[in-house]
This record gives sequence, structure tokens and C-alpha cells, in this order.
Amino acid sequence: MENMENNEIINIIKNLKNAYPDATCSLDFKEPYQLVFAVMLSAQCTDERVNKTTPILFARCKTLQDFIDIDIKELENIIHPCGFYKNKAKNLKLCAKQLVENFNGIVPNNYEDLMSLAGIGRKSANVVMLEAFGIASGIAVDTHAKRISNLVGFSKSKEPEKIEQDLLKIFPKEYLKDINHLLMWHGRNCCIARNPKCDKCPINIYCNHFNSK
Repeated sequence: MENMENNEIINIIKNLKNAYPDATCSLDFKEPYQLVFAVMLSAQCTDERVNKTTPILFARCKTLQDFIDIDIKELENIIHPCGFYKNKAKNLKLCAKQLVENFNGIVPNNYEDLMSLAGIGRKSANVVMLEAFGIASGIAVDTHAKRISNLVGFSKSKEPEKIEQDLLKIFPKEYLKDINHLLMWHGRNCCIARNPKCDKCPINIYCNHFNSK
């Protein structure tokens, strides 16, 4: 993939945009801190399940102080459907405390500060930067982006951080916002882990996996 021409990269983006014209963030939120918490809950959980849980959560906890004050057992019960609820509940409360004490209740708009928050790593920070602040300077490498990158040949790495760096070398900066959404939608709708729809794939002519069959 290192030898792929720039026009081929642009064509991949265009083909994916044509296939998924409505590709956007799948998590529902109104305030930046709600996105931070929704992203946290989405770890090893579907966005659909998170979107069913957050209305209940945000109705109960209307402010960051509410997250600090809520009994952790009650919080665990609310977010139980999202899995890993004990660790996530602990991180939600600590993150709320950090936002209030360290950032005056305002979600920071830079990677260093975002990644200082409990439960927020590089991938989550990329999502928050893009969706909350419109800043696309990285690529959130989730399971879909990882799978597609390995199959198509964007990256041979298995580590999300290295895959992100490989993708940033390939895709022009002006398309980063699109790529963040398109890879996720393509992974959910076509390049499915257990049953990929290779024959219907809009970028199969560029896919090393498809062309090696």
C-alpha cells in the first residue's frame, strides 16, 4: 500500500463517500462532556447499546456534579448493559471529578489534556476532538478501522497507534474527518468481521485481501 498513488487514495475516499453519504458519528450527545462519557461507555460495546443507555444516564445525572455525587452502585446499575460496568462507573466518576477540579467543568480541546482524563485514550480523544470540536488531526482506530486497514493493506501493524500513524501518512489531511466516519461505517455495513461482503465492497479493486483470492 506504500506504493498506492494519491489519486487511488482519493478514489477510495470518493467510493466510500458515495456508498455512505450519511456517515456521521453514531453516538448521541448534546454537551461535550456527554460525548466523553458516551465514548467511554462504547468501549467493547455497540454504539446502539450506548445510545439506549445514555438517555437514562443523562436524565439521572444532569451535571458533572451529579456524576460526582451519585452512588457508584446506582451508577453501575444504570450502565450495566454497556458491559465492564464497574470499571466504567469508576472512570465516569473520576473523569467528572477531573473535569470539575482541573478544567473548570470544561472539556479540554487538546490531546494531552483529554488523555489525562480517566478512561480516555488516544482513540477516544480522536473522537472527542472531531465530534465535539470539529478538529480532525488524527484517526480513531477502532476494530473496524483496524480490520479494514489490515485487509486493504493500509497498514500491516496490529497496534492501533501504529495503524493511525500509517493512515495519517496515506490520507491527505483535508480528508481525515471523512475517513474517521467512513471506515467505521464500512466496517459495520460491508467489511464485516465474520461475513465480509467482498463482492459488494465499493473499494474491493484496491483491496489486497479481495484480489488475493
